[in-house]
Amino acid sequence: MSYSILIVDDSLPMRSVIKRTLKAAGYGNSDFHEAANGKEALELMKNGWIDIVMTDYNMPVMNGLELIRALKKDDILKDIPVVVISTEGNKAKIKTFMESGAAGYVTKPFTPETIRDLINNILGDISYDEDLDDSDDDFDF
Repeated sequence: MSYSILIVDDSLPMRSVIKRTLKAAGYGNSDFHEAANGKEALELMKNGWIDIVMTDYNMPVMNGLELIRALKKDDILKDIPVVVISTEGNKAKIKTFMESGAAGYVTKPFTPETIRDLINNILGDISYDEDLDDSDDDFDF
């Protein structure tokens, strides 16, 4: 399955790690977009379709929580799922994110399996039976 995925983190190396992890999790055919903060993410999202946002919490200009709150106020963008990826493991902080509208939360460090399971839970399972016959020989169009 291919999605349009926006990675929001002020650290370029961390954005690269998240992208590599998403590819290892089975999303290698996806379109990846990047932003260094929530403000950049909002601008990018107004100019093109995004299926899911993966955002850090601690960023300058506009942090992850501010981004989620801004998205929820926008009639066009409010239904785009947002996953927070952060070193913040505080249960109260996680609760705040979820109550604000985050679709999921992942604590750094994370594995491809963790990311895959979370995205599958949010967007739907990308797994399929590889033994299925893809031929359309039996169909009469």
